[in-house]
Amino acid sequence: MCLNSDNVDLSLGPDKQNGDVHLCLKELLPETNPDASTTNIAAPTKFAINVIQERIKERRHQNGTKSTANGKVEKRTKMAFLDLLLELHDQDDNFTLDDVREEVDTFMFEGHDTTSASLTWILFMIGCHPHVQEKIHQELDDVFGDDRDRKVTSEDIQKLLYLGCVIKETLRLYPSVPLIGRQLEEDAILSGHRVPKGTLLIVAIFWLGRDPDYFPDADEFNPDNFLPENVEGRDPFAFVPFSAGPRNCIGQKFALMEEKVVLAYLLRKLKFRSLKAMDEVTPTGELILRPYDGLEMEVSLRP
Repeated sequence: MCLNSDNVDLSLGPDKQNGDVHLCLKELLPETNPDASTTNIAAPTKFAINVIQERIKERRHQNGTKSTANGKVEKRTKMAFLDLLLELHDQDDNFTLDDVREEVDTFMFEGHDTTSASLTWILFMIGCHPHVQEKIHQELDDVFGDDRDRKVTSEDIQKLLYLGCVIKETLRLYPSVPLIGRQLEEDAILSGHRVPKGTLLIVAIFWLGRDPDYFPDADEFNPDNFLPENVEGRDPFAFVPFSAGPRNCIGQKFALMEEKVVLAYLLRKLKFRSLKAMDEVTPTGELILRPYDGLEMEVSLRP
């Protein structure tokens, strides 16, 4: 989807109810109406159904193949998530299209709250660190030139390496989900103590990302923590904002891509300045990590 001035409200401000800075995607959100709760629930479901129907039509036309730039047809070697679900539906009558829709709903919509919270913290951190924002602007200008309106492609996303570091560093300090629970399937030894099978463990992702053994000056915002030379050799479980293992977040790659796209559109046009310092903002871990008293930011057009 292309975000432009026609479908994105670029005015940002703290929401009095939950403290988030919202990007109003008018094209995706139904109109707010006290009597329209049914419409608000049905709109995302209808959108998911349309996505599935369109993909079914494309699959019938492609018949498992793809066209290359020179017009040749090749057999697909990799399948998108939706294609895998539809393939399973074709092979198993018990896996209905309603089952496909439920999985699509989970993938497309369950992450909207965590992603919006993450974008809130990212813009706040960028606004607190002007030198970081300058480097992001420079990277965006290198990739997009003077064009501040064209669509973001998958090739663009791969080139935005420093922006990716900024996103990950923000998730290290302010993970959208600060705590997760895991039940032991077998006895384990933790810090010299035997923990029996069946015990519910709480993993504090918020504090795990602030371990000075893995991140020097762990409470400081430093995107260089995620440069390739600094990631090399680091324990992969030192940074798990999306959890890890077989129960990790199924949409983590999609979320990171989505955040890059939104930020690329915003930061090509806008500058952000945080009106509160990091030590003036108190994170609160409800289910999603949010700023307790909201965030105040000044937004201006780039020259």
